Parts: sequence; C-alpha cells; structure tokens
Amino acid sequence: MGRGFPPTIMNNFNLLYTFYNFFKKKSTAPRWIIFILDLLICAFSLIFAYWLRFNMDFETVKQYGFVVPVVFITILNIVFFRLFRTYEGVIRLSSAQEGVRCVSAVFWSFFALLTSVGLSAVMRLPHLVPTSVLIIYFFTASFLLFAYRIWAKALYHKSLKGKLIDDNVMIFGTTINGVFLKNAIESMTDRSYKVIGFIEGNKNLWGKSIDQAKFYSFEQVPGIAEKFTIKYLFVTADDPDVEMKTKIVDYCLANNIAVKVIPVIQKWINGHLQTTQLKNLKIEDLLSRPDIKLPAEHLQAFMAGKIILITGAAGSIGSEIVMQLARIKVKQLILCDNRETALHELQYDLQQITTDNNTIVLSVSDVRNRQVMQHLFENYKPEVVFHAAAYKHVPLMEMHPCQAITNNVLGTKIVADLSVQYGVERFVFISTDKAINPTNVMGASKRIAEMYIGKLQSGQRQIQKIIDQNSREAGKKDAFLIKKNNTKFIITRFGNVLGSNGSVIPRFQKQIDEGGPITVTHPDIIRYFMTIPEACSLVLEAGRMGNGGEIFVFDMGEPVKIVDLANKMIKLSGLTPGKEIQVQFTGLRPGEKLYEELLNVNEEVIPTHHEKIMISKVNKIGSGTIIKDVDDLITLARKNKDMVVVKHMKSIVLEYKSKNSAYENLDKVEGTSPAFLAELQG
Repeated sequence: MGRGFPPTIMNNFNLLYTFYNFFKKKSTAPRWIIFILDLLICAFSLIFAYWLRFNMDFETVKQYGFVVPVVFITILNIVFFRLFRTYEGVIRLSSAQEGVRCVSAVFWSFFALLTSVGLSAVMRLPHLVPTSVLIIYFFTASFLLFAYRIWAKALYHKSLKGKLIDDNVMIFGTTINGVFLKNAIESMTDRSYKVIGFIEGNKNLWGKSIDQAKFYSFEQVPGIAEKFTIKYLFVTADDPDVEMKTKIVDYCLANNIAVKVIPVIQKWINGHLQTTQLKNLKIEDLLSRPDIKLPAEHLQAFMAGKIILITGAAGSIGSEIVMQLARIKVKQLILCDNRETALHELQYDLQQITTDNNTIVLSVSDVRNRQVMQHLFENYKPEVVFHAAAYKHVPLMEMHPCQAITNNVLGTKIVADLSVQYGVERFVFISTDKAINPTNVMGASKRIAEMYIGKLQSGQRQIQKIIDQNSREAGKKDAFLIKKNNTKFIITRFGNVLGSNGSVIPRFQKQIDEGGPITVTHPDIIRYFMTIPEACSLVLEAGRMGNGGEIFVFDMGEPVKIVDLANKMIKLSGLTPGKEIQVQFTGLRPGEKLYEELLNVNEEVIPTHHEKIMISKVNKIGSGTIIKDVDDLITLARKNKDMVVVKHMKSIVLEYKSKNSAYENLDKVEGTSPAFLAELQG
C-alpha cells in the first residue's frame, strides 16, 4: 500500500492511522500520540511557512535551510507543550480552553524565536528564521492545532450519533452563555439536536444571531415552529420570567412541542451536558411567581438575638420558616413537633446551614400536652412563637372532628395561653383560607382557633382570672401575672402551597408515574396556589409588621382549575391526556367545596405597605363567649362524640355550613330526627 511513498511520509501516515484506530474505537488516545502529533503539526507549519514565504518554490526553501529551524522549533515546542500540558485533554471532548492552551504554547515558542531574531539583529548575526516566516508559522500552527481538535470532536460526535436525524429545538431563558449553551446541546452524543434559535424578551436582540441561531420574540414562535418543525423547547432552570415562560410552554403543549429543562451549568457532569440531565418541566415552575422582594435588613433587625419557638416545625410550612430563620442570627430556635422522623430530617437539613448546635433546640413534643409545652416555655422562655402545628387534610378531619378540635383548637389554646403566661412578645398563628365561610370541620376548627386568640388579644386582662383559675387547678400554687408588654397575637391566612405534604401536585405526579389514571374530584373545582418559600416569607413579614389583633391575608394570585392542572402535568410528562393517561372524576370529597374564598362576605381588607399583604376586618359576631365555648367544645371532644362536637362548632361559627358531609343535617332543623336530638341533649 505504501509503495512509492518516502519513508518519512509513510511513518507519518502510520502514526495518523494509529490515532484514527484509537479514535474509531472511541478509546482515549495515549498522551504520547497527542504530544507527537502536535509536534509534527508545528514542524509542518514551519516548513509550510517557508514554502509560502518563498513563493512555493521548494528548491529555494532547501537552499535557504529549514532543518535547523525545524529542530529548534521542535525543541521549544517540547518545552512549552509540557509546560502547558496540551496533551492531557481528551481530544474528542475538547473545549475552547484546550484550544487556547495550545495557542498559548505555540505563541511562546514563536516569541522565543522572535526574540532570537531580535538578538541576532542587535549582534549583527544571521537570522535563524526570517520574521515573515515566524508570523506565518504562528498563525498556521495555531489554526491547525485548534482545527484538528474541533474536527476530531465533530467526527467523534457524528460517529456516535450515526444516522440520527436532527431534532430542531428552541431555547428560552438566559442568553448570557448562548454560544456555550448551544454548543453543549448540539454536542450531546445519544441524541441529535439542532438549535434553531432563542426566544428572547429583549427587543434589542430580536433578529440578531449567535452562531447562526437567531433571537426571536414570543410572537414569532408560531411561525418559526411551523417553518422548522420544532420538536423541543429547552428552558433554562435559572430563568426568572415565569409569566413569559408560562405563555411559551402553554403554546408548546397545545402544539405537541415537548418541553425540557436544562440544569444550571454548575450541575453539568464534568462540564458537559448529558441527555439524562434534561428533565421534564415541573408544574411548580409554571405556577410559581417571581421572588418576593422583602427588606431582609428589617427582618434581620427584628428577629436577631431573639428566642423563637416554632410548633409544627417539621411540617411543610414550619420547616421553611425554620430554614429562613436559621439564616438570620437569632439567639435560639426551639423546634417543636411530635413526628420524630420528620424532625430528624429537618435537623440534617439545618446542618447544611449552621453548625452552631447551641442555636437549635429539637423537641419531640405534642402541642396538646400542656405539661410538656409548659416545660418548653419555662426552660427556654421564647420571645416569638410561630404556631404552625395543625391537622389540615379536609376529608380526614371530616371523619375525625374530635381529633381536629383537640389538635387545632386545644393545641392552639395551650400554646396561646402559655404565650400570655410567659410574656411572649408575638404569637403568629398560621391559619388557612378554609377558615373563611367554612364548609368542613378542618376549616371551622381553624376559624374557632382564630376567634380564641383574637379574644386573647382583645381581652388579656379580662381573662386573667380564668387563666389563673386554670393554673391553680393544674396544681400551681401561685397565680401568674400578665406582663405589661401584652402578647401581640397575629393571624395569617393563605391557601394551598405548592409541594406541601399530601398536596394535589405530588399526588398527581405519583399517579402519572404509575401510569394513571389521575383522579380529580370535580371538573369545575379551582384552587389558589403559592410556593412554600413565598408563603413563609410573607408570614415572617406579617409577624414583624403586626401590632396585634390583625388577620393578614395574602395575595394568592390567579385561581387554577384543577382539571387543567392535571392535563398540563400529563403533557409536561410527554404523555397525552385521554390516551396514555386518563383523567377520572371521583366526586367532591366530604367537606370539600368547588372554590376557596379569600374573604368572608362580611369582611373588608385594608392594604399594607406590602402589595401582597392585606389586613382583613373580620366579622366578630358569635365570639362574645368564645372562651367558655372553646372550653365546652374541648370537653365534648375528649368524650369523642362527633355529632355533638360538630353541632357545637356550628353554634360558635355561625357561617359554618357543611357541604357533601354527614353533618349537613345539622344545618336543617326540620330534618333533625328525635333520636338525634336525644343524642345531642345527652
């Protein structure tokens, strides 16, 4: 095969053939092959520079003498290639940085020869290499070293992809690293993608391009999608424009364009994007809203140096409040929850934020146990209390009203009473929008708790004798005195939070993962959603700004139809509603209503300095005897008589009307049987 070729050319050919075999087998070529190949390229570049400089007359080149310069440049390159370690990179995975390293090594060999030319001129000695030849050498060697790495990388990826057809994609998100992002997507080995363009909100970029990929406005997307048959939309994980993202994703889902999320660059594997890292867009990314901008210095100044108790600390809301407070230099955090495993997991998460063990106190405690809770107040003397402990699942509480009362009402009463007794500065109660015009036991229990602590706020001194009496009955010899700095009771209300324990979104996702069907209670049911961090940030801000006695309601945004939510989640998973995944309607659950209300019909709101926080002016009808009513209700709950308990709840919360519930007859006097009346009287 090599007949007629000079030995030197044959040796070079064999070397290239060896390199090709390694490349073809997708093995990593040995360093010495890369090292020698780089040296040969530089030697060839110098010979080519001579040939080009002397009008492509090789005889003149031979007369001028190029052997010594080639040997000299090779020695210099050996030194600088080893210094810059240009041979260590994997050629088929080369990046621009490796190309820059090679060019840097060539530059220093070029500079060394140029320096020798300058010294020769000063000393009036013959030049080793003409300056013009050196300049041609530098650019030729730089180009070839850079180009063959790009060629090898392209050939490798082409060989891996084989006959895969390019899938046209568009990118929505940050375009700061547009070229890098485009190259990363098109370099993935097990799929073949071609980036058509970027969707950009900045008008100044429309029509411009990055490496042949143009910038388009949202209005241009339909035309571009049809023209280029776009199959995928790639969304960057760090994109903040939720509103625009939602519009684009809605269009893509309606037109069978799959949506994938690109992780942030820091999470790429060894600096390279892998197909396995492309994830389906989560519904939370579309329902979430831009980050709330709260004056962190105000919260820091208010909470710093304080002892803070959080009940229900291991729950969805409680744990996020804990995490946000852990980033502030508070004096101490007392974390109270009766779930051991969840509290242990919270402890692990906190270790990633703070290593100060004296700041965090974990207490496996039940808010329904007065002795245990009093022990916490006596030992740690909290100055601020966030009461998040509660039973929250509507259907379960409809089945267990006595448990709802003992946890949501008795637990709140115990913690609130102790807060007054031990002079807590602020008590922040986490309520729910289901307390507004309640149709279920859970919502009504939270409304009763609201009414109780509202009464504590308005009449702390008036109920001093009642609390003293309770204290003496519990075995305390000396009654306590309420401190002059009366506890400020603050109530916060909001709706569903994304990703909370047992919420609809994790349940839908589990049903999709299991192949369906997705179960929705009613085709017309709607809900409000907000993120857990957003809700907790607003709770903390409300706790800071409250003067006592307020009920703060939060801006929940636009309501979401649950069936639309289910269909969108199916599409985001790459499946088709009604085909791969069915949606089944199961009927409203006990106590459930079609839509949640943010305000009672008799309530008004007062704006605050924060646009997302308002103060509700609550109707206080029926709250005059709330202290006695709550005591009676707790006594009935301890007897475990569900019907009697619910009937008494309705007498306390006059607007409580049951829906789709076994307790609807309690709202109909004419439908009450003699046997039932006898049970109530008993």
